[in-house]
Amino acid sequence: MIQQETKQPRLGFLYPGYAAEDDYPLLAMKAGQGISVQVVHTSLGEGEDAHRVEVLLDMGALPRLLEGARVLRDQPVDAVIWSCTSGSFVYGWEGARQQVEAITQATGLPASSTSFAFVDAARALGIHRVAVSATYPEEVSNYFQDFLKAGEIEVVHMGIHDILTAGDAGILGQEQVEEMIRRDDHPLAQAILLPDTALHSAAWLDRLEEVAGKPVLTANQVSFWKALRLAGDRRSYTGLGSLLQSDK
Repeated sequence: MIQQETKQPRLGFLYPGYAAEDDYPLLAMKAGQGISVQVVHTSLGEGEDAHRVEVLLDMGALPRLLEGARVLRDQPVDAVIWSCTSGSFVYGWEGARQQVEAITQATGLPASSTSFAFVDAARALGIHRVAVSATYPEEVSNYFQDFLKAGEIEVVHMGIHDILTAGDAGILGQEQVEEMIRRDDHPLAQAILLPDTALHSAAWLDRLEEVAGKPVLTANQVSFWKALRLAGDRRSYTGLGSLLQSDK
């Protein structure tokens, strides 16, 4: 019998500005299955990457997303993720859904966003109660909590680190991220969520779960996982945290 060759997933990410976008090719390399990654950088208003609601609403505005989607449409990809948690959850559940629909229409490809990926990942692991370690200020963090609530996920603790810009979040190292997890864990939480796509995590996913003693879901990890699922890949991958070991 001739075995069919497994199609290698080709993943597309719309990423605002520059901070931790190198996580995506690193995740693909660590997965080790010929996964390809295309990252298109969406524009920022006057170059600003601040974690402020009015800035995030502008960052996630449909004209910016569609401009990037049109670039990605011409790339060899099978699925698209709007890789900005705050630039999606600030729009609320319905607004975030409209973003995804617009990207799908512009590219003709299955799409999602990091905010929805967090909800889907938690559901895939049977997780209903979480602690959050947010780089954002309190006002922005509250939008994420509301989004999770709309997805029927309870936040038992919200850790707020009040980092003003994505650039500042992007330079945090492993020890600092581990300390965030230690500080923000909660005994009732089934997992810890790190929602900022500007925060590096790809190199440390298993170690972060060792520190927590429970699943740790990070923004770039759940984005990568959701892109794989949209591309039809349900294989298990080691070394990338509990989520990627699941076939859900």
